[in-house]
Amino acid sequence: MVNVETAKRVRRIAREMGYVSSHVPRQPAGPRTEAIGLIVPDIANPFFPPIIKAVQARAGALGRTVAVADVDEYAADEIRRAEFLASRVDGLIIASARSADEQLEELNDKLPLVLVNRQHPNISNVTIENAAGIHEAVEHLAALGHRTISYLNGPKRSWSNTQRQTAVREACAQNDVELIEFGPFEPQIQAGAHAADLLNASPATAVIAYDDLIALGVMARLTERGVRVGPEMSVVGIDDSPMSGMAYPTLTTVHVPGAHAGVQAVDMLLDLIDAHVEGEPSSPLQRSTQIETRLLVRSSTAPAPSRA
Repeated sequence: MVNVETAKRVRRIAREMGYVSSHVPRQPAGPRTEAIGLIVPDIANPFFPPIIKAVQARAGALGRTVAVADVDEYAADEIRRAEFLASRVDGLIIASARSADEQLEELNDKLPLVLVNRQHPNISNVTIENAAGIHEAVEHLAALGHRTISYLNGPKRSWSNTQRQTAVREACAQNDVELIEFGPFEPQIQAGAHAADLLNASPATAVIAYDDLIALGVMARLTERGVRVGPEMSVVGIDDSPMSGMAYPTLTTVHVPGAHAGVQAVDMLLDLIDAHVEGEPSSPLQRSTQIETRLLVRSSTAPAPSRA
Protein backbone atom coordinates (compact mmCIF):
# COMPACT_ATOMS: atom_id res chain seq x y z
CA MET A 1 0.00 0.00 0.00
CA VAL A 2 3.07 2.27 -0.19
CA ASN A 3 4.98 3.61 -3.17
CA VAL A 4 8.01 1.80 -4.61
CA GLU A 5 10.62 4.20 -3.20
CA THR A 6 9.24 3.88 0.34
CA ALA A 7 9.20 0.08 0.06
CA LYS A 8 12.84 0.12 -1.08
CA ARG A 9 13.85 2.25 1.93
CA VAL A 10 12.04 -0.03 4.36
CA ARG A 11 13.70 -3.16 2.92
CA ARG A 12 17.15 -1.54 2.90
CA ILE A 13 16.90 -0.46 6.54
CA ALA A 14 15.52 -3.87 7.54
CA ARG A 15 18.56 -5.57 5.97
CA GLU A 16 20.95 -3.15 7.67
CA MET A 17 19.33 -4.05 11.01
CA GLY A 18 19.73 -7.78 10.30
CA TYR A 19 15.98 -8.48 10.00
CA VAL A 20 15.10 -11.79 8.31
CA SER A 21 11.57 -12.35 7.01
CA SER A 22 9.49 -15.42 7.87
CA HIS A 23 9.16 -18.34 5.45
CA VAL A 24 5.54 -17.65 4.55
CA PRO A 25 4.57 -18.65 0.99
CA ARG A 26 3.46 -15.67 -1.07
CA GLN A 27 1.15 -15.40 -4.02
CA PRO A 28 1.09 -15.21 -6.95
CA ALA A 29 4.78 -16.07 -7.23
CA GLY A 30 4.46 -19.16 -5.02
CA PRO A 31 6.59 -20.20 -2.04
CA ARG A 32 10.10 -18.84 -1.86
CA THR A 33 13.12 -21.11 -1.69
CA GLU A 34 15.11 -18.57 0.36
CA ALA A 35 18.03 -19.44 -1.93
CA ILE A 36 19.84 -17.44 -4.59
CA GLY A 37 22.07 -18.65 -7.40
CA LEU A 38 25.56 -17.46 -8.36
CA ILE A 39 27.25 -18.33 -11.66
CA VAL A 40 30.97 -17.64 -12.25
CA PRO A 41 33.10 -18.32 -15.35
CA ASP A 42 35.92 -20.10 -13.48
CA ILE A 43 35.99 -20.79 -9.76
CA ALA A 44 39.76 -21.39 -9.95
CA ASN A 45 40.42 -17.86 -11.21
CA PRO A 46 41.58 -15.82 -8.15
CA PHE A 47 39.29 -12.94 -9.15
CA PHE A 48 36.11 -14.87 -8.33
CA PRO A 49 36.61 -16.46 -4.84
CA PRO A 50 36.36 -13.05 -3.07
CA ILE A 51 33.07 -12.42 -4.89
CA ILE A 52 31.78 -15.90 -3.99
CA LYS A 53 32.73 -15.54 -0.33
CA ALA A 54 31.18 -12.07 -0.10
CA VAL A 55 27.93 -13.26 -1.71
CA GLN A 56 27.73 -16.25 0.62
CA ALA A 57 28.50 -14.17 3.72
CA ARG A 58 26.00 -11.43 2.89
CA ALA A 59 23.27 -13.85 1.84
CA GLY A 60 23.91 -16.08 4.88
CA ALA A 61 23.62 -13.13 7.26
CA LEU A 62 20.20 -12.45 5.74
CA GLY A 63 19.00 -16.05 6.02
CA ARG A 64 19.56 -17.07 2.40
CA THR A 65 21.43 -20.04 0.95
CA VAL A 66 23.65 -19.67 -2.13
CA ALA A 67 23.93 -22.23 -4.94
CA VAL A 68 27.19 -21.71 -6.86
CA ALA A 69 27.76 -22.91 -10.44
CA ASP A 70 31.05 -22.80 -12.38
CA VAL A 71 30.97 -22.88 -16.20
CA ASP A 72 34.75 -23.37 -16.53
CA GLU A 73 35.09 -20.52 -19.08
CA TYR A 74 32.68 -22.33 -21.42
CA ALA A 75 30.28 -19.55 -22.37
CA ALA A 76 27.74 -21.89 -23.98
CA ASP A 77 27.06 -23.47 -20.57
CA GLU A 78 26.15 -20.19 -18.88
CA ILE A 79 22.50 -20.02 -19.94
CA ARG A 80 22.03 -23.78 -19.47
CA ARG A 81 23.24 -23.54 -15.87
CA ALA A 82 21.06 -20.48 -15.31
CA GLU A 83 17.95 -22.24 -16.60
CA PHE A 84 18.72 -25.25 -14.40
CA LEU A 85 18.94 -23.01 -11.33
CA ALA A 86 15.93 -20.86 -12.26
CA SER A 87 13.34 -23.20 -10.73
CA ARG A 88 15.46 -23.82 -7.63
CA VAL A 89 16.30 -20.28 -6.50
CA ASP A 90 14.48 -16.99 -5.97
CA GLY A 91 16.98 -14.96 -8.01
CA LEU A 92 20.31 -15.17 -9.77
CA ILE A 93 23.65 -13.36 -9.87
CA ILE A 94 25.95 -13.89 -12.86
CA ALA A 95 29.55 -12.69 -12.58
CA SER A 96 31.39 -11.63 -15.76
CA ALA A 97 28.60 -12.96 -17.98
CA ARG A 98 29.72 -14.07 -21.44
CA SER A 99 26.25 -14.64 -22.94
CA ALA A 100 24.69 -12.39 -25.57
CA ASP A 101 22.51 -9.45 -24.48
CA GLU A 102 19.39 -11.08 -25.94
CA GLN A 103 19.94 -14.31 -23.97
CA LEU A 104 20.40 -12.38 -20.74
CA GLU A 105 17.21 -10.39 -21.38
CA GLU A 106 15.23 -13.61 -21.85
CA LEU A 107 16.65 -14.92 -18.57
CA ASN A 108 15.78 -11.65 -16.84
CA ASP A 109 12.15 -12.14 -17.88
CA LYS A 110 12.06 -15.48 -16.03
CA LEU A 111 13.49 -14.51 -12.63
CA PRO A 112 15.16 -11.61 -10.81
CA LEU A 113 18.69 -11.20 -12.19
CA VAL A 114 21.76 -9.10 -11.31
CA LEU A 115 24.95 -8.97 -13.36
CA VAL A 116 28.39 -8.38 -11.83
CA ASN A 117 31.16 -6.99 -14.05
CA ARG A 118 28.83 -6.77 -17.05
CA GLN A 119 26.65 -3.86 -18.08
CA HIS A 120 23.21 -4.18 -19.66
CA PRO A 121 20.69 -1.34 -20.13
CA ASN A 122 17.68 -3.44 -19.06
CA ILE A 123 19.19 -5.58 -16.30
CA SER A 124 20.37 -4.53 -12.83
CA ASN A 125 24.15 -4.67 -12.64
CA VAL A 126 27.22 -3.93 -10.53
CA THR A 127 30.09 -2.92 -12.80
CA ILE A 128 33.79 -2.32 -12.27
CA GLU A 129 34.91 1.16 -13.31
CA ASN A 130 38.17 0.14 -15.00
CA ALA A 131 39.19 3.49 -16.48
CA ALA A 132 40.50 5.19 -13.32
CA GLY A 133 42.84 2.38 -12.27
CA ILE A 134 44.08 1.73 -15.80
CA HIS A 135 44.75 5.42 -16.43
CA GLU A 136 46.79 5.44 -13.20
CA ALA A 137 48.74 2.41 -14.47
CA VAL A 138 49.58 4.04 -17.81
CA GLU A 139 50.53 7.32 -16.11
CA HIS A 140 52.74 5.36 -13.70
CA LEU A 141 54.56 3.63 -16.56
CA ALA A 142 54.91 6.87 -18.53
CA ALA A 143 56.40 8.59 -15.47
CA LEU A 144 58.97 5.78 -15.30
CA GLY A 145 60.04 6.62 -18.85
CA HIS A 146 58.25 3.86 -20.77
CA ARG A 147 57.36 5.14 -24.25
CA THR A 148 56.14 1.84 -25.75
CA ILE A 149 53.92 -0.49 -23.77
CA SER A 150 51.85 -3.56 -24.62
CA TYR A 151 48.35 -4.59 -23.65
CA LEU A 152 47.51 -8.31 -23.49
CA ASN A 153 43.83 -8.74 -24.36
CA GLY A 154 41.53 -11.10 -22.48
CA PRO A 155 38.86 -13.44 -23.91
CA LYS A 156 37.06 -12.45 -27.12
CA ARG A 157 33.57 -12.43 -25.61
CA SER A 158 34.57 -10.64 -22.42
CA TRP A 159 32.71 -7.37 -21.81
CA SER A 160 35.33 -6.55 -19.20
CA ASN A 161 38.15 -6.87 -21.72
CA THR A 162 36.43 -4.40 -24.05
CA GLN A 163 36.27 -1.86 -21.21
CA ARG A 164 39.91 -2.41 -20.22
CA GLN A 165 41.15 -2.30 -23.80
CA THR A 166 39.34 0.99 -24.41
CA ALA A 167 40.75 2.47 -21.20
CA VAL A 168 44.33 1.46 -22.12
CA ARG A 169 44.00 2.96 -25.61
CA GLU A 170 42.63 6.24 -24.27
CA ALA A 171 45.28 6.50 -21.55
CA CYS A 172 48.13 5.78 -23.97
CA ALA A 173 46.87 8.44 -26.38
CA GLN A 174 46.62 10.99 -23.56
CA ASN A 175 50.17 10.23 -22.32
CA ASP A 176 51.80 10.06 -25.77
CA VAL A 177 52.72 6.39 -25.29
CA GLU A 178 52.89 3.93 -28.18
CA LEU A 179 50.64 0.91 -27.67
CA ILE A 180 51.17 -2.61 -29.01
CA GLU A 181 48.37 -5.16 -28.49
CA PHE A 182 48.49 -8.95 -28.40
CA GLY A 183 45.78 -11.54 -27.90
CA PRO A 184 43.04 -12.45 -27.21
CA PHE A 185 44.19 -14.73 -24.38
CA GLU A 186 42.27 -16.86 -21.91
CA PRO A 187 42.73 -15.74 -18.28
CA GLN A 188 45.26 -18.44 -17.46
CA ILE A 189 48.92 -18.53 -16.42
CA GLN A 190 49.73 -20.67 -19.48
CA ALA A 191 48.38 -17.92 -21.74
CA GLY A 192 50.74 -15.47 -20.08
CA ALA A 193 53.68 -17.72 -20.87
CA HIS A 194 52.74 -17.65 -24.57
CA ALA A 195 52.21 -13.89 -24.46
CA ALA A 196 55.65 -13.34 -22.90
CA ASP A 197 57.42 -14.73 -25.94
CA LEU A 198 55.50 -12.35 -28.22
CA LEU A 199 56.18 -9.50 -25.83
CA ASN A 200 59.91 -10.23 -25.59
CA ALA A 201 60.26 -9.97 -29.37
CA SER A 202 58.56 -6.56 -29.43
CA PRO A 203 60.00 -3.09 -28.67
CA ALA A 204 57.75 -2.71 -25.60
CA THR A 205 59.46 -2.08 -22.27
CA ALA A 206 56.30 -2.54 -20.18
CA VAL A 207 53.10 -4.56 -20.35
CA ILE A 208 49.60 -4.33 -18.88
CA ALA A 209 47.82 -7.69 -18.83
CA TYR A 210 44.06 -8.28 -18.89
CA ASP A 211 44.29 -9.87 -15.45
CA ASP A 212 46.75 -11.03 -12.79
CA LEU A 213 46.83 -14.64 -14.01
CA ILE A 214 48.12 -13.62 -17.44
CA ALA A 215 50.55 -11.17 -15.81
CA LEU A 216 51.92 -13.88 -13.50
CA GLY A 217 52.40 -16.19 -16.49
CA VAL A 218 54.31 -13.41 -18.26
CA MET A 219 56.56 -12.93 -15.23
CA ALA A 220 57.32 -16.63 -14.93
CA ARG A 221 58.19 -16.97 -18.61
CA LEU A 222 60.34 -13.83 -18.70
CA THR A 223 62.31 -15.16 -15.73
CA GLU A 224 62.85 -18.44 -17.60
CA ARG A 225 64.17 -16.43 -20.55
CA GLY A 226 66.60 -14.55 -18.35
CA VAL A 227 64.68 -11.26 -18.51
CA ARG A 228 64.52 -9.46 -15.16
CA VAL A 229 60.97 -8.38 -14.31
CA GLY A 230 61.07 -4.75 -13.29
CA PRO A 231 64.56 -3.64 -14.37
CA GLU A 232 64.24 -5.05 -17.92
CA MET A 233 60.46 -5.43 -18.38
CA SER A 234 57.80 -3.81 -16.23
CA VAL A 235 54.63 -5.85 -15.70
CA VAL A 236 51.20 -4.66 -14.50
CA GLY A 237 48.22 -6.91 -13.77
CA ILE A 238 44.55 -6.19 -13.08
CA ASP A 239 42.40 -7.62 -10.22
CA ASP A 240 44.78 -7.57 -7.20
CA SER A 241 44.32 -11.30 -6.61
CA PRO A 242 45.93 -12.81 -3.46
CA MET A 243 48.68 -14.31 -5.64
CA SER A 244 49.81 -10.88 -6.85
CA GLY A 245 51.21 -9.94 -3.45
CA MET A 246 52.99 -13.29 -3.02
CA ALA A 247 54.77 -13.38 -6.39
CA TYR A 248 58.44 -12.52 -6.74
CA PRO A 249 58.81 -9.74 -7.53
CA THR A 250 55.46 -8.63 -6.14
CA LEU A 251 53.07 -7.63 -8.90
CA THR A 252 52.00 -4.04 -9.53
CA THR A 253 48.27 -4.33 -10.19
CA VAL A 254 44.96 -2.48 -10.49
CA HIS A 255 42.89 -3.26 -7.39
CA VAL A 256 39.36 -4.42 -8.21
CA PRO A 257 37.09 -4.62 -5.11
CA GLY A 258 35.36 -7.89 -5.95
CA ALA A 259 34.09 -8.51 -2.41
CA HIS A 260 32.32 -5.15 -2.34
CA ALA A 261 30.76 -5.93 -5.72
CA GLY A 262 29.43 -9.21 -4.30
CA VAL A 263 27.76 -7.49 -1.35
CA GLN A 264 26.20 -4.85 -3.62
CA ALA A 265 24.88 -7.57 -5.93
CA VAL A 266 23.17 -9.47 -3.10
CA ASP A 267 21.43 -6.34 -1.79
CA MET A 268 20.31 -5.40 -5.29
CA LEU A 269 19.02 -8.90 -5.98
CA LEU A 270 17.03 -9.09 -2.73
CA ASP A 271 15.29 -5.81 -3.62
CA LEU A 272 14.31 -7.34 -6.97
CA ILE A 273 13.12 -10.57 -5.35
CA ASP A 274 10.95 -8.70 -2.85
CA ALA A 275 9.45 -6.61 -5.64
CA HIS A 276 8.84 -9.72 -7.74
CA VAL A 277 6.90 -11.66 -5.08
CA GLU A 278 4.91 -8.60 -4.05
CA GLY A 279 3.87 -7.88 -7.62
CA GLU A 280 5.57 -4.50 -7.84
CA PRO A 281 6.73 -3.25 -11.25
CA SER A 282 10.39 -4.20 -11.60
CA SER A 283 11.54 -1.32 -13.80
CA PRO A 284 11.91 1.30 -11.01
CA LEU A 285 14.17 -1.16 -9.14
CA GLN A 286 16.42 -1.95 -12.08
CA ARG A 287 19.58 0.03 -11.60
CA SER A 288 23.30 0.12 -12.19
CA THR A 289 26.12 0.93 -9.80
CA GLN A 290 29.84 1.30 -10.44
CA ILE A 291 32.73 0.41 -8.16
CA GLU A 292 36.01 2.28 -8.60
CA THR A 293 39.47 0.79 -9.11
CA ARG A 294 42.91 2.04 -8.09
CA LEU A 295 46.56 1.22 -8.82
CA LEU A 296 48.73 -0.62 -6.29
CA VAL A 297 52.42 -0.07 -7.05
CA ARG A 298 54.71 -2.97 -6.15
CA SER A 299 58.07 -4.32 -7.33
CA SER A 300 57.28 -5.50 -10.87
CA THR A 301 57.51 -1.99 -12.36
CA ALA A 302 60.71 0.06 -12.61
CA PRO A 303 62.29 2.82 -14.75
CA ALA A 304 62.39 1.98 -18.44
CA PRO A 305 65.54 0.32 -19.74
CA SER A 306 67.02 0.86 -23.19
CA ARG A 307 65.79 -1.90 -25.52
CA ALA A 308 68.14 -0.88 -28.34
